[in-house]
Amino acid sequence: MTVAATAVREATADELGDWDAHTVHLPGGDVYQSRAWADYQAEHGWRARFLVDESGGHVLALERPWRLIRGGTAYVPRGPIAGTDPPERLADRIRAVSDYLAGHGIAALTSDAEIRAETGYGLLLRQRGFRPTEEIQPSRHRLSVPLADGASDEASLAKLTMSARQRVRGAIKRELRVVRYDTSPSAPELPLERPPGGLDAKSLAQPFDRFYELLLETAQRRGFRMVSRERFRDWSTRAVLGGLAMFLEVRAPDGRLLGGGLFYRHGRRLTYSNAGDLAAHRREFPGVIHLLLWRAIQLAIAEGLDEVDLGGVDVKGARRRPVEGEAMHGLLSFKESFGGQWIELAGNHIRVAHRLPYYIGSASSRLFSLVGRRAG
Repeated sequence: MTVAATAVREATADELGDWDAHTVHLPGGDVYQSRAWADYQAEHGWRARFLVDESGGHVLALERPWRLIRGGTAYVPRGPIAGTDPPERLADRIRAVSDYLAGHGIAALTSDAEIRAETGYGLLLRQRGFRPTEEIQPSRHRLSVPLADGASDEASLAKLTMSARQRVRGAIKRELRVVRYDTSPSAPELPLERPPGGLDAKSLAQPFDRFYELLLETAQRRGFRMVSRERFRDWSTRAVLGGLAMFLEVRAPDGRLLGGGLFYRHGRRLTYSNAGDLAAHRREFPGVIHLLLWRAIQLAIAEGLDEVDLGGVDVKGARRRPVEGEAMHGLLSFKESFGGQWIELAGNHIRVAHRLPYYIGSASSRLFSLVGRRAG
């Protein structure tokens, strides 16, 4: 098919000044298209390109140079952002980005925009030279709790399953406390404590170290990998101080830490990023994560957001709803108990513009990584 010509160029200084307004704070926006995410990744070996097309679409592309030969690959994290654009325009946009980067030595581009499969976006990408590839993010699809205009706490609580409601009410009855680390002043009436003395990088260091330990325990139970403590704390701190995220801690009445969760605030939704609790306290204090998620839903209602995004549960080799007996089925049931609705997304796609350099560069990168691991 003929692809509509779309001009792509580097963003101007003025366009960089309000970048997040076009990539984060509009419907469908995502923190992984933000200036903060670009700056963070730039400190860890990526080159950020801020691109704008002729229709005004903004796209953050992260380039990863190869170590042994010239050139590299690029990734458009959770982009391009849909906003109100039709899928055809988005497909033309990402093809134009691919062409632009190919002209600057980038052999291949991957993109995992969160666009519903029912729109036909995947087919449109394939018509423009892309093909499906394995996900970069943990999951391809997601579950969402829609929040109707004027949604109330009472109506939203009623949509939880009986078991989930009982867990939430039991945690409240046991007087579990929820501490909110967040630069947003919204919803002060909610039963969420604030840490004394305000927020800065120093005051967030200890809470995020505690949270990292929780996540390590969860990672060991579920068999997934974690980034280093320093990188986790660095990004989480940037996100909270930049207003892109909030962090909640659940504590026992005596102050003991029981659990925590990080939530992104973007695209008129609150996204459940990661959470963990201490398994040793579950018998004494059941419902920790249930209370954590319920307080986040209450906050989203108070802020007038459109949904609470619960993230995904599909895994590599099974990009679908988990079935009973599989490891992730319990997590699916948990998210569905809060009213989570399954949303099928088009998934990650790649376009290889320069095939020979791509294969040579990819092979050399794998060899370099293998040698590095053996040397370590």
